[in-house]
Amino acid sequence: VDWIIADMLAMRQNAIGHVRYVLKDGLKWLPLYGWYFSQHGGVYVKRSAKFNEKEMRAKLQAHVKAEIPMYLVIFPEGTRYNPEIPKVIADSQSFAEKEGLTVLKHVLTPRVKATHVAIDTMKDYLDAVYDVTVAYEGTVDHKGQRKVAPSMTEFLCKECPRVHIFVERIELKDIPEEQIYMRRWLHERFEIKDKLLIEFYDAKDSKRRNKFPGKGVHSKLSLKKTLPSLLFLGGLTASMLLTESGRKLYVKTWIYGTLIGCLWVSIKP
Repeated sequence: VDWIIADMLAMRQNAIGHVRYVLKDGLKWLPLYGWYFSQHGGVYVKRSAKFNEKEMRAKLQAHVKAEIPMYLVIFPEGTRYNPEIPKVIADSQSFAEKEGLTVLKHVLTPRVKATHVAIDTMKDYLDAVYDVTVAYEGTVDHKGQRKVAPSMTEFLCKECPRVHIFVERIELKDIPEEQIYMRRWLHERFEIKDKLLIEFYDAKDSKRRNKFPGKGVHSKLSLKKTLPSLLFLGGLTASMLLTESGRKLYVKTWIYGTLIGCLWVSIKP
């Protein structure tokens, strides 16, 4: 649910409509939503050798040219850290060791290509880069081993007691421009994340566990920021499902919207 955290931060600044994501290419085939994210300015990227730098630059340059205000959200790890898939973690650590990089415990080794393209393309348009580290309470078992992050259902049903967010603002002048140096810088940022998470999950002093350093701020969200959307979308959906013709329209929207969307994103990235 890390993407929800980005939305939560943006919503507190009245900027939820300005969030754009760099997404794994396979997500563009999600029913209806894959098309929506594409039309809303999302950038789909493939990993490693299949990464299309030219395509990503073109999409970001279009945003810059149109002077669209945005938060561009990128997850440099490429996939999520999941303790239930130890092979991914082991491969990430093995790669770091082979490349002479610090081996990380609570995060994966970051990939630099998409991050470098994004910053390089938008360097005259961005104000800054925000490094956001997220930790979830209740994700350590009785043996002290980290468990998988909460699912969407667990998150929405409050089975995750609290979310902790550590944000650091980084001036663009402090970020190396060349990819080879940016790679080292990015890894150093993830070393900082790893130390924060080691303290959060593994601190021997229980009073320091489940906390990030510094003075925390408990951020509440007023209903007036979320209730209007809930009432509008809930009312619209409910009104459709209450009638037979509405239910048919609802189903057709998903079916035909998905088919048209898949066709669209395959023709126009």
